[in-house]
Amino acid sequence: MTLLDTTVLVNESWLRLSGQERLNVESRRQFFAYASEVMRSVIVDQIRARRAARRGGGVKADTLDTSIGDSVAADEQVLSVHEALESLAKVEPRLAKGVEMRYFGGLSETEIADALAINERTVRRDWDKAQLLLAAMLT
Repeated sequence: MTLLDTTVLVNESWLRLSGQERLNVESRRQFFAYASEVMRSVIVDQIRARRAARRGGGVKADTLDTSIGDSVAADEQVLSVHEALESLAKVEPRLAKGVEMRYFGGLSETEIADALAINERTVRRDWDKAQLLLAAMLT
């Protein structure tokens, strides 16, 4: 079982975005930043729901699913990154936003630079710094 395929992620994100009475974004930059947040929340919510189902979810399981091992590891990794990003956002909000846009939103360096109104070289430096900080938090 995979996290979410791209089509499902985009569709679910669109439903959340369009379900808001009035999405107030003033620029393409703000939209991409917000869309990355929504994608992150869709992924994290999906993982949490899957974890709850694994713990029983109110239903007694009759069979053993042997293919769940890889899924559990991937889920745990994404949740760990999510929690580390929350911590990073408290001290370095721009770094956290850049990671969120790249890791959860799938944006390129150029798109992130445009969305955050910084240059691509700064995006690369921020990415390197964020990787070091997140690696320290995740170990």
